[in-house]
Amino acid sequence: MPLQVGTEAPQFELADADMQMFSLNGQRGKNVVLYFYPKDDTPGCTMEANEFSDHIDEFARHDTIVVGVSRDDCISHASFRDKYGLSVQLLSDTDGRICKKYGVLYEKEVDGQKKLSIQRSTFIIGKEGQLRHVLYGVHAHGHAHEILKLIKEMK
Repeated sequence: MPLQVGTEAPQFELADADMQMFSLNGQRGKNVVLYFYPKDDTPGCTMEANEFSDHIDEFARHDTIVVGVSRDDCISHASFRDKYGLSVQLLSDTDGRICKKYGVLYEKEVDGQKKLSIQRSTFIIGKEGQLRHVLYGVHAHGHAHEILKLIKEMK
């Protein structure tokens, strides 16, 4: 079931590209842009990560951190980050546990096989931990700019 604006964001802890634990609860007092993407180093995901990285300083000026989540492992995240010089933090949800909590998994057919994939989705979590914006099925191109605009409009 999709998450609703105004509700508490589901809490989690996940390892990042450097195998350090990231806790959503530990981010209170900051806005968090939590974006889910299908796979490291694919064209759309690379575009999205680069666009978020390009605006990272502007997000920071609005007390906002940007965190990407996929089912890739920490090693994949580290090489993806290093290859493109990404400044967003990338979290590894290999078992899809957090993807399920946020309702971003769907079944798709690839070569006649059904497999779980991540629907590109973004959640803006306010400083007190509540969901301020819930966006499922977003497009990569220009998305970071749209999110920055939403952050600037938040009180």
